[in-house]
Amino acid sequence: MSRSDSFTIATWNINSVRLRRGLVESFLTTHAPDVLCLQETKCLNDQFPAKAFARLGYEHVALNGQKAYHGVATLSRIPFATVDRRDFCQMGDSRHVETTVDVAGTRLRIHNFYVPAGGDEPDPAINPKFAHKLQFLDEMRQITTGTGEHDAALLVGDLNVAPLENDVWSHRQLLRVVSHTPVETGTLEDMRTGAGWSDLMRLRVPPSEKLFTWWSYRARDWAASNRGRRLDHIWGSHALEGALADMSVLTEARGWEKPSDHVPVVARFAL
Repeated sequence: MSRSDSFTIATWNINSVRLRRGLVESFLTTHAPDVLCLQETKCLNDQFPAKAFARLGYEHVALNGQKAYHGVATLSRIPFATVDRRDFCQMGDSRHVETTVDVAGTRLRIHNFYVPAGGDEPDPAINPKFAHKLQFLDEMRQITTGTGEHDAALLVGDLNVAPLENDVWSHRQLLRVVSHTPVETGTLEDMRTGAGWSDLMRLRVPPSEKLFTWWSYRARDWAASNRGRRLDHIWGSHALEGALADMSVLTEARGWEKPSDHVPVVARFAL
């Protein structure tokens, strides 16, 4: 397949883009996606290392940064037709950026999300962070696949929910742990299906198989214990289901020097 009729997107919670700039540069050099969506960049827009990535061919950057917290960025080889940002829950947090690119005659809208983690206690009555997370997920219902002026849509990022039983190392033990509680998983799946999104990762890896994108820093040996969760997602409009050519989770990235606790997820499409 020639580059002209393929499109590759990656999503990665980088957990500080300035601290891990070298890892991003290595990933871009080795894997060369057309678009890379980063979350938890943890820097203001004018502090983002855009010039370093431009030297690698990623001259188009859509930023929504915040000092020391949150932040999302979309890097692209392809010019953006549009860029938009939304403030969910009216908190002033930088958790979303939307871009549109034209690929082989297809106008593709890309939503890059960083959903709140939700704290430790899964009770919105006593934990404001968890209440914020549930409100955020509820407001995400407005982000639909409705075409409008575009032909297809993607929603990617760190959604901080592992919705399926095999998206966590132990469904039974994590039912009361934030990211896998029934209220979170039910809300996310209801929002996803109601808005017309397809879980593209699970088209390639069936729900009967374990699939993780995050491993805690607390684990003494993350690989040996393998107590992971699938917190990072790639969703698409149904028009992209047949175009999905490949999907991979770069598990080895968790073992890189000074890694993020998340790893990149890469999807390739034949458009």
